[in-house]
Amino acid sequence: MACRIGELVLGCRDPEVLARFWCEVLDFVVLGREDDGSMEIGPREGFGGPQPTLFLSRRDEPEPGKSRLHIDVNATDRDQDEELERLLRLGARPADIGQTGQEQWHVLMDPEGNEFCLLKARLDPL
Repeated sequence: MACRIGELVLGCRDPEVLARFWCEVLDFVVLGREDDGSMEIGPREGFGGPQPTLFLSRRDEPEPGKSRLHIDVNATDRDQDEELERLLRLGARPADIGQTGQEQWHVLMDPEGNEFCLLKARLDPL
């Protein structure tokens, strides 16, 4: 396996409300909170299990022309740089959404222009 869905990112106005809802629906727990009110929820065993986590990204308003949901992937059998090269060969393109260059992830677009992120591995490669 080369990648796994690590987390699904959902833009929302009130992460607390959605966290309570999705924790009940999926039997998830709160795994972390960010200073801006964003939250990550997931299975009780935490990140890295068979289910992806759900990152509730606080946004006052939906970004025009942008989906409120995007996928984050993690490389599982190679390092991030090698996986980035592979994804670009497969047709992904870099996306500029105002990154500083200091992020630990790469923002990419699939061949149809849907944004997704390649995260720095939170799991040891297999």
